[in-house]
Amino acid sequence: MNFRSDSEVKKPMQMFAAAGLTDIVLLLLIFFLLTSSFVTNFGIRVDIPRAETAAVTEQHFINVTITNDGSFYIMGDLVPRANVAQSIREQNRQHPQATLVVRADRNAIIDDAVHVMNIGKALDLNMMMATERATR
Repeated sequence: MNFRSDSEVKKPMQMFAAAGLTDIVLLLLIFFLLTSSFVTNFGIRVDIPRAETAAVTEQHFINVTITNDGSFYIMGDLVPRANVAQSIREQNRQHPQATLVVRADRNAIIDDAVHVMNIGKALDLNMMMATERATR
């Protein structure tokens, strides 16, 4: 079904129109230039020297465990509540850069944990509360 007459036959284009293509290329160029400026460097690359000997640093923890019946265990040893401060102070003297780790039972009295944290604060210790990830 040809609706054109023989005099209206169109000839193929002799030239390629690149105006639309250049617009798209320029838009893509602008897009990539703008988005490349959003990339950030998170660090500075430094080539550090190598040492022939290495000093091993050990981090020491003062472990305090509080059970649900109010018992205190410091470094695995049962300690009466009255001697908790003295025992933590002694551990701190042996390891001055130690971190106090408080492991309290879920059903322990919160006052017992606060008592241990107050001792750690008085001794200016770094403190950490040990917890477990909740299961769903």
